Amino acid sequence: MDTKAVRLLSRWLAAFCLLPAGVANVSASEFRTPSITAVRVEWRAVLDQLRTEINSRPAIAQRFTFAGRQRMPAWDSRSAPALVQLNAINSALFAGIGRSPVPVLLPFDTAAYLEAEAGGTQTPAVSRYQADFRPVDLFHAGPSGYDAVFSLDPGAGAGLPSRTFARPVEVQISGSMLVYDLADPLSGKGKPVKSLAAQYPDMRRFIREGHVRYAFTRFGVPYVVSIQCLDSAPRTRRLACREAYPIAERFLRALRIAGGKPARPRFDISSGIAERPTAASPDFTYHPSGDIIARSGARKRGGHADLAVYSQIRFPLEKAPALVSSQQYGTRKSGERQGPHRGVYPWRDNFCEARSFQVGQCAAGFGHQGQDIRPAPCPPNSSADNTCHPRKQAVVAVRDGVVIRSLKQQAATLQINTSNEHIRFRYMHMNPSAMDADGILNGRRVAEGEKIGVVSNYLDFPNGTSYHLHFDVQVFTRDGWIWVNPYTTLIASYERLIRGRGREIGTEPPAAAAVAHALPKDVLRHSARNGSEN
Repeated sequence: MDTKAVRLLSRWLAAFCLLPAGVANVSASEFRTPSITAVRVEWRAVLDQLRTEINSRPAIAQRFTFAGRQRMPAWDSRSAPALVQLNAINSALFAGIGRSPVPVLLPFDTAAYLEAEAGGTQTPAVSRYQADFRPVDLFHAGPSGYDAVFSLDPGAGAGLPSRTFARPVEVQISGSMLVYDLADPLSGKGKPVKSLAAQYPDMRRFIREGHVRYAFTRFGVPYVVSIQCLDSAPRTRRLACREAYPIAERFLRALRIAGGKPARPRFDISSGIAERPTAASPDFTYHPSGDIIARSGARKRGGHADLAVYSQIRFPLEKAPALVSSQQYGTRKSGERQGPHRGVYPWRDNFCEARSFQVGQCAAGFGHQGQDIRPAPCPPNSSADNTCHPRKQAVVAVRDGVVIRSLKQQAATLQINTSNEHIRFRYMHMNPSAMDADGILNGRRVAEGEKIGVVSNYLDFPNGTSYHLHFDVQVFTRDGWIWVNPYTTLIASYERLIRGRGREIGTEPPAAAAVAHALPKDVLRHSARNGSEN
């Protein structure tokens, strides 16, 4: 083959090899970390607001010093002694409040509480200074912001509608220095709240993914207040979203500065190539992200391809092998059941399968919210020697984190708050009674790999679904906590567990014959002619 033919063949082969990366999906090797924006806090405005709140109670104003050291940068805590004092006072009620690098807004009137103490009231009832919300269920602050959960008991709250709910209404608030950059078709939607416009000029109220949410910006920081609800008629044991409005607005009217500590400005975090093992796994295979079972999506729409590895996590089941695939739709092809892990590989995405849950990332607006994970089937005769218990497979914490879960709830959420992450992982279908007994409750700190339950089949009641773990991921945005596709994140975590890199179905390297048949005819003719002359 002469030089011209070699050059032509080389250019064609290069184009041939690069073609899959430019068509449909990025190569399986291009898993990426998320892009995250860091906000800047306007601490001078925070101090002005705090001074107004404290001065409304002259009897306790002398306890705070607002004249900080001169020529200190705004992020230096010595420039804001009043905040240091506030953190010290409120840390008894909200442990670790000074760890938040953003102003902590809570429905707690510190000035009124201190005034009551100064007037001789011993241990004032917290709910009286908290708009009737009971003492905080969860407060967690860390390097990226804070999250809190408050509850309003049935019948509490003067001036609210008279309906008595079967259980307390939980209200969540988050403030974050980190905002995940998502391609989100629903981002920024919502309606202004006229009754709160003076206090929150940019506030938006909207119903999304099973919650009514109130998003606003204060001091340059995004905050979101949310209540889980049904976008439908009221039910005996479930709150309708329109019934949640007055509760959320009561909470919002009561928000005051409760703490927070200035920190050095944070930089945006750019997306990069995610870490994965280099050695190939001999058997782990998976379908591409977004490739759900045909016609299994809501309104027969397809899946949502997402190659982001949102966090470097430990796989949520204790042991491999494990299966990620639909537990509701379709049957596996016979060709997919061969090999040593029969019935386990290849994996398949099921994030956008048809469900009644709102999922803004899915094309139809509805989906599954997460991924179904099952332990591998037991091999034949394994029950005789008691070596395999797929229904007793341990479920473990994917990272060091803090649990968000109230008594009797079937869902347990793991909150991660570090200098470069503000992310949540939710586990479902484990037995609530067992989690209650094991103390998997609000504020519990767990270590990566620590057992938090076992694979079960609980869905509002025992035996309500098949034995599997539902696992999902939520990231903080200006619309609050948004469900994102965890499929790629799970693939990367599983690869680390088995110490081998999986192979995406459809990305096999072409055989030599297949390449030859695909070559342009003029290259083949030129090569054959030159070969006969030699």
